[in-house]
Order: sequence, then structure tokens, then C-alpha cells
Amino acid sequence: MSYKRKERDQMTFLPSMVEDYISQHDPVRVYDAFCDALDFSQLGIPIVEDKQGQEEYYPRDMLKLLVYGYSYGIRSSRKLEQANCHNLSFMWLMGGLKPDYRTIARFRVKHKDAIKKALKQCVKMCIDLDLIEGSALFVDGSPFRANASIRKTWTKQRCEEHLKKVSDHIDKLVDESENLDIKEDEQGSLVSISKEIKDKKELKAKIEEIASKLDDNKKLHNTVDSDSCIVKGRQGTHAGYNAQLVVDTKHGLIVHSEALTHNQDYNKLSDQVQKATEVLEKKPETVSTDCGYYSLKDIAKVDSDITVVIPSIKQAQKEKNLHPLKPFDKEQFKYDKDKDEYICPKNKRLKFSFRQAAGERYYRANPKNCKTCFNFGQCTSSNSGRQITRLREEELKENLQHIYLSQKGQEIYKLRKAKVELPFGHIKRNLGASQFLLRTKPKVDAELSILSICFNVVRMITLIGAPSLILKLNGYG
Repeated sequence: MSYKRKERDQMTFLPSMVEDYISQHDPVRVYDAFCDALDFSQLGIPIVEDKQGQEEYYPRDMLKLLVYGYSYGIRSSRKLEQANCHNLSFMWLMGGLKPDYRTIARFRVKHKDAIKKALKQCVKMCIDLDLIEGSALFVDGSPFRANASIRKTWTKQRCEEHLKKVSDHIDKLVDESENLDIKEDEQGSLVSISKEIKDKKELKAKIEEIASKLDDNKKLHNTVDSDSCIVKGRQGTHAGYNAQLVVDTKHGLIVHSEALTHNQDYNKLSDQVQKATEVLEKKPETVSTDCGYYSLKDIAKVDSDITVVIPSIKQAQKEKNLHPLKPFDKEQFKYDKDKDEYICPKNKRLKFSFRQAAGERYYRANPKNCKTCFNFGQCTSSNSGRQITRLREEELKENLQHIYLSQKGQEIYKLRKAKVELPFGHIKRNLGASQFLLRTKPKVDAELSILSICFNVVRMITLIGAPSLILKLNGYG
């Protein structure tokens, strides 16, 4: 049997037309059609067909390159430049154009705001294609590493410690310099010490500048990426961002994404729901998330027409058997709304005692009832009797608990786990994007928007199929 051998001297290796490089149903045609369907005037990138002056690459083509590259895990501008030379699908997408890595990087940074708006247009396309209905939304966050080292993160304590060390070192060098000057020995050493003192003073000035940026609102400062925070993950503790995704219930498509500069989800639910509502241009009926977002003051800001399905921290711990409820915890006491009293597990009543300025109401039992109770010492050991605090948002708390424990609430929360984790898994594992390449929040938001678009387009291809989706996108608008 003979061998098939390569022939590099043959006259024709590739088809004569770039259009023939790929098949008619290749996924790259979906990304091409998707970017062609975008309204660039709404993105803030006006396209002038008869533009005069120095030539520049067509903005629509540059966006195609970024979105398609990110969808296959190619995010570096240098690797995107390389792909334009070696990968047939990239050659077809760019029509043989080969922008260098600096041009690609500059476009990505210059049009970061437009890239974020592209995700909003993607969501509206999905709504028009009946892929997003917006009736129920799921919110979740996940830590992503920043393009910065945690060793470049400073706190007030670290600044004070380093300033003390540097000041002591400067004093020591000054004393040594004075001693050498007195002895008039080795002038070279004196020059070296003077240079070292100058370097230490410059270092001290830099640390003092960093310390001046730290206050009660900003307790951390990273000198490489000033917007990053400290995040914890399976790989340890790093400088990073808290990536937030709002996902639709129908097919798990991303409605809104944002990179937060705080490592906690606490107090962030109402803001994410509001921004997702603005994108959808209508209020969802239901919103669900995990106990990390549980803040009664923040949940109270969510529109009353929206049903929030969320477990409290105690409910989540109870489900995991971490901290089971004790016999005389507050949850074991019943509230009598008509009489405005609490009833303990032994049917003794706790009457209203006083109210604080913040709105909390305090209820206290009769000390005689408590002292004569068999459970005195277990329920309370106070001589003034058991006391219960009712929060200003206590009614909301009880309502949330009832919604979560209902059959419908449990079904929604179970569905949340299946829907909201998928985008993070795709972005981090399939696209290899567990760390951002860009720095500062505006640029990181743009990068997260591209990754969200990539996930949505992949899901669209899965749900509709490449040939049908290309036809729908070509006729869009």
C-alpha cells in the first residue's frame, strides 16, 4: 500500500476564494451574522462608509474578531494576531486582513463602553427570538482573578508597618553616614549610602501616597489594579473581582453581567435586579439567589411586585446540618399579630417593652414566669426574663421564609442551581477565563460582557442550530 505524502510545491493549496475556506454551516458564520445584526449607532461607534483620512480597520470586523476569539478561549491580542495568520476560520472572518496586536488591544480598550452595550443588544435579540422571556431571573456571583498580584495589595496596617521599617532604616543610614563623615574614611561608601537614603525616601513617599488613598470606604489598594479586591477561591487567595451574572430561567441565557469591586454579594441583589430590569425593559415576576445576598434592608428595595426566593443564612445552614435550630431559638417563638405579643414554646407570653430609634421592637417575658419555668437557664439565664427583638423588616423576613419553604419556592430554587452555575462553568472551564486580562473595573466589565456574549451565542447555536440561526440573524432588524 502506497503512502499519501504532502506536496508543498503544489500550485494550489487553498481554494481560490476566501469565501470557500469554510463550509456554509460553520459556527464562525453565526458570529459573523451576529455582529452584522448589531446596531453600531446605538453602541456608540458610528460607521462612516465614505470616511476620509488615514485608513483604519472596520469596527464591525474588529468586534467580530474579539467575540469569535473569546468564544474559543483566545483572548490575548498577540494570540488573536497569530490566529489571523494560521487559522482558516479567522482568515475567513477577517477576509484576509491581519491587524497587529496593538491595534486589537487599542480597539478593545477604546470601545469598552460599546462592548458592554453589545451585550444588551444580544439580550434584545434573544427576546425577539423567543429565547428569553424574563419572567424569572437567577442571580449569582463568582470570584475571578484580576491581572494583578495580591502582593501589590496594601492595607493601612501594612502601610504603617512598612513606613516604620523604612523610617528606621533611613535613620540608621543617616547615623552611619554621619559616622563615616566624621572618620573621613572611604568616600565611595559615603556616596553609596547617600544613594540608598535617597531610594528609601522615594519608597517612603510612595507608601505615604498609597496610605493617603486608604480610608473607611476604601480599606484596600492594589498598586497594579486599583479597582481589584481580595477574593478567595479553591486556588487560594488572590487579587480579583466578584463577577455577577443575572440569568433567565427559560434557557439560562445571560441578561446582565458586572464585575464588582467587593468580594461579598451582601447588599447587591436590588442593584443587580434593577439593572437586569432596565435591559429587559420589564419587571420579572420572580428573582432567586442564594443566602449570600440575604440582606433585609437591601431586599426591601426590590419592587414589591417581584417575588424574591432566597433562604436566610440560618435556613441554608440548617439544610447543610451545620447549625441546627435549638429548642429555644427565636424561630421557635410564635408572634401574635393581633395582640402584638410573642408566645414561647411553653405558651408564656412576651409583651412589648420598648422601641429603638432604628425601628427594632423589644419584647420581654414576665421575670416570675421565666424563673419558675423548668427551662430557666436553658432558654435564658437573665433575672429580668427572656427578651425577643423584632426587626423593622421582620414581616418581610417571615414572608421570605414562607416563600422559600413553599413548594413553588423550592422548585424555583432548585432550578436556580441548574441554570446559574452553567455560565460560570462554561466561562471558567471551556473558555479558560478564570482570570481577567484587562485592568480596572470599566475594562474588566467590557471583558466580562464579551464572555457573556460568547456564552449566549453558544447557547443560541445549541437551541436553534447554526443554519437556522444564521438565517434568523441575517433577517434581524
